Amino acid sequence: MMLPDPDKETIKKLKKKLKIQEKKNTEVRNQMAVQRTIFANERTLMAYLRTAITIIAGGIAAVKFSGNVYMETAGVALMFVGVILSAYSFYRYFQKQKLIKRQREDFTETSHHHAAIHEKEASRYGNVD
Repeated sequence: MMLPDPDKETIKKLKKKLKIQEKKNTEVRNQMAVQRTIFANERTLMAYLRTAITIIAGGIAAVKFSGNVYMETAGVALMFVGVILSAYSFYRYFQKQKLIKRQREDFTETSHHHAAIHEKEASRYGNVD
């Protein structure tokens, strides 16, 4: 069944618009994935800091409200662990941010390459989409 020429042209234009829209969608999806990764890293930092603050507060409470030497020693140890955890959380956050930045710089869009390869292969056989 042969389509009339105006229908062929309309289909060809629609396919071209669809390819362009797919490329835009892919780029937006990739940018949003990077943003989700950055936000996840920030949420992880906040979780570490929340835990560190809780541990420090527990240590302060143990020192302040206890008359027992052992509880005071445990409180000081908890405060020390909380400070160490907060320092580790920032170290981890900045390491992950560097990794995200490096991977974003190394990232290349593959959808454009696939489209170019498809066009070259199709043109070899005399086919044009």
